[in-house]
Amino acid sequence: MAKKGNRIQVILECTEHKNSGQRGTSRYITTKNRKNTTERIELRKYNSILKKVTVHKEIK
Repeated sequence: MAKKGNRIQVILECTEHKNSGQRGTSRYITTKNRKNTTERIELRKYNSILKKVTVHKEIK
């Protein structure tokens, strides 16, 4: 049975890695409150392939 509520799972993908043309992807899964945060979120997360902290944006 699905949970009721406003929290949903979202996938964050690295923007720098996608534009660099390198193989693979850097993605994180997190949750957000749909009611309080209606727009797509951006977080600074560590990219292990580029070995630095980059901006990750919500996809889907």
